[in-house]
Amino acid sequence: MESQVRGGTRWKRFAVVMVPSVVATAAVGIGLAQGALAASFSVSGQQFKVTADHLHGEGFAQYGGIDTVYTSTKGDKKTQVPVAISSFDDATITRMCQSVKTEVPLVGTVYLRLEAGNDKKNPVVAKNLYIDVAQLDADAEFKNIDIGVAIKDKTRGPANKDGATTLPGGFAQQAESADLYGVKQTAWATTAGTFKLSGLKMRLGGDPKMECY
Repeated sequence: MESQVRGGTRWKRFAVVMVPSVVATAAVGIGLAQGALAASFSVSGQQFKVTADHLHGEGFAQYGGIDTVYTSTKGDKKTQVPVAISSFDDATITRMCQSVKTEVPLVGTVYLRLEAGNDKKNPVVAKNLYIDVAQLDADAEFKNIDIGVAIKDKTRGPANKDGATTLPGGFAQQAESADLYGVKQTAWATTAGTFKLSGLKMRLGGDPKMECY
């Protein structure tokens, strides 16, 4: 990755934030729990919910972008949605929860819930983590933040293959590190270089209480 220096701080071209998406097979889940796989998650045409007690990340950046969202299972219908792309070079996450509500033909409403990092000594660990955020609520603390940066020719790494684009020259911010507490967010997609989900639990069911919030 290329890097740049601003105000004496070395900034890598941003990787991205938070939490994997809840579409995963058991085999993929096992691989992620062992930290063996790169991760790229999305739920066709849907947002998913994520919560976390604490997210600590190094090399934070956030900037505007546009995702191409497929609204049919055949992939023949799509629309574009604005997102806030958040990123971390490295992140640790405690008490992570992710859920999605899906309507399944002939079955009805099904909820998929994923939990990991419930033990503070063994948090979720991610590298080059991106999340395309629709909404985020949290208490945040930043170190050496730089707001209003115009990012030109910005790329999103792995997510580009899914049709995501950024807004060249748009408003952005970056910080040496960031801590987010009491995180509640909805997102369209997540990508990461690697994800290690310690204590991974994945459940399917029809109870609305399975949603993270």
